[in-house]
Amino acid sequence: MTARIHGGPDAQGVARWDFSSNANACGPCPMALQAVWQANATHYPDPAYTRLRATLAELHGVAPWRVLLAASASECIQRLTAWRWQAGDRRFWTPPHAYGDYAHAASAWGLERVGAPAQAPLAWLCDPGSPLGQGESVEVVRALLNHTPRTAVLDRAYAPLRLRGESALDAAQLDRVWQLWSPNKALGLTGVRAAYAIAPLGAHADVEALQALAASWPIGAHGEAMLMAWAQTEVQRWVADSRENLAAWAEALRATLERHGWICAPSDTAYVCSKPPHPLDAARLRAQGIKLRDATSFGLPGWWRLNAQRPEALAALDAALQEQLVNEGTPR
Repeated sequence: MTARIHGGPDAQGVARWDFSSNANACGPCPMALQAVWQANATHYPDPAYTRLRATLAELHGVAPWRVLLAASASECIQRLTAWRWQAGDRRFWTPPHAYGDYAHAASAWGLERVGAPAQAPLAWLCDPGSPLGQGESVEVVRALLNHTPRTAVLDRAYAPLRLRGESALDAAQLDRVWQLWSPNKALGLTGVRAAYAIAPLGAHADVEALQALAASWPIGAHGEAMLMAWAQTEVQRWVADSRENLAAWAEALRATLERHGWICAPSDTAYVCSKPPHPLDAARLRAQGIKLRDATSFGLPGWWRLNAQRPEALAALDAALQEQLVNEGTPR
C-alpha cells in the first residue's frame, strides 16, 4: 500500500509560514468564505443537489447530467478507481511525478501500474501537474486518446491557478475525458471539502454507476455553499485577479531560492520544485514555523516543492535559509 503524504498541517498543527500546500496564498476568497459562514447547516442538502449541479453545469457550459459531485477530489479518485476495478480494469498509468492519491487508490484496489499510457485502461492526467507545475505532454494526451476503450481522468485542481501557457487538451479532447475540479485550492479554502467532475460526452450510464457508488449527501452544507460561490462571476474574477499577485510572489520565491544556490525547475504555476545545494534541515525549519513539501514521495528525492507565499512569509524563509548557511560555515 502506498503511503498518503500531503502538504499543509501536520501533528504540530498549522505552520506559521506554510509553503507546503498549493492553496492560493491570496486566499481565502472573501465572497466564498462569507458564503461558507452563512451556510445553513441545520438541514440536509437536497440529496440530488439539483440547483448545485445546474449551477456548475452553467459555469462549464455542459448539461447538468454531466456534473458528478464528490466529497473531495481524493474521494472522487477513490470512487473512480473502484468503479474501474468493478468494470474489470486491472492496470493504471500516471505521469512519472504525480499526486500520490492516484497510486494509493490503485494500490487499495489491486491495480498494477504500467509504464506506458497506451497500456492502461485507466489513466490519470493533471494539467498543470503537481509537483512540477508543468502542462501535460501533447504526445501523452494523443497516446491516451488514440486507444480505446480508455478511461482518462484529467485533474484540473490547478487549472484556475495557471500563470502561463494553456492546457494540452483542446475542447474536443476535454469532452472525451473526466475533468476533476476541486475549487477549494483556488479559493484558499482547503479545509472545506467538496469537489466535482465533468463527465465525458455520452457517459450517462457511467455517471449513474458512479452516483450509485457514492454515499448519500456526499457534500455537506458548507461544501455546497463553497461550490455555489465558485460559480459566481465575482468569485471567478477574484481568482483571476489573484494570479497577478501570485505571479509576482512566484518570481520573488524563485529569485530568493536561486540566490541561496537552489536549482529551480520550470513551472507554469505559483509552486515550484527546487533542489538545495546541501541537504536541508527541514526539522529546524519546521521548528521556526516554516514548512516545505518534501518531493521524495513524488519520485524526486532531494527536491522540495514550495508554493509562493506573501512577502512576509518569504522574508521568514529567506532569513531561515541564510541562518542554515551560516551554521554550515558557508555564509553568503
